[in-house]
Amino acid sequence: MKALLSLVLALVTCGATWAAESGKEVERLQKAAEVINEVMGTPEKGIPKDLLDKSVCVGVIPSQKKLALGLGASYGRGCLVCRRGGNGPWGAPWMFMITGPSIGFQIGGQATDFVLVVMNAKGAQSLVKGKTKLGADASVAGGPVGRTAEGATGALMQAEILTYSRSRGAFAGLSLEGQVIKHDGTANENLYGRKIEAKDILFGGAGVPAAGRALDAALSKYSPRGGERFKK
Repeated sequence: MKALLSLVLALVTCGATWAAESGKEVERLQKAAEVINEVMGTPEKGIPKDLLDKSVCVGVIPSQKKLALGLGASYGRGCLVCRRGGNGPWGAPWMFMITGPSIGFQIGGQATDFVLVVMNAKGAQSLVKGKTKLGADASVAGGPVGRTAEGATGALMQAEILTYSRSRGAFAGLSLEGQVIKHDGTANENLYGRKIEAKDILFGGAGVPAAGRALDAALSKYSPRGGERFKK
C-alpha cells in the first residue's frame, strides 16, 4: 500500500511540475500574440505591411529584461513562427532562448518586447543550426516603422532578419547584433510532449498546438499571405 501511495504521489508531483512548466510556454505564446496585435494595431507606428507580407517567419520575445552581469547582459525567451513552405499559412511555433551583451542602456533598462522579422529562407535556415549569432551567422538590422517600407535603404532591406523593440509603449527598429539565439529544448518538449528539433517544427510540418493558435491568428489577421517558397 505504501509503495502504491508513493507511486501515486510521484505521478501527481510530476504531473503538477509538467503542468507548471507547460503553463510557462502557453503564457509565452499568449503574450507573443498580444505583442503582435498591439504593434500592428497602430499601422503608422507598427511593422510596415508590405514588409510583413514579404517575411517568411516572425519571432517575438516578450519582456526581455536587462540582467546585471559584469558589464551587463541580456537574457530572454521567445517563440518563432514560419509560413509553411515559406509562403503558406502560418505554422507551428518554435521556442527559443536569446542571450548576449546588454542592450538595456539603449532602451532605459526597462522590460522590453522584441520582434524579429525573418525576410528570406536563408535567414530562417540560419536559426535552426543550434546556435545563431545575429550579425555573424545571419545579417540583422533595425527595421523600418510605418505603413510602408518605402524609403528604407537598400542595405537595410538586404538584411536577413529585421528586429524591433517596444519599451514604454514606443516601438522602433533596434539591431540585435551580437545576440545569440538557440533552441529552447525543455520548452519545446513541454509544448509538443516529446523531444523535437527546430527544423522539424519550422520546416517539417509539425502540427500547431492549441497554445499557438492565437499567435497564428494574429499573424494571419495582418498578413495572411506572402513570403517566398522554401527551396528543398
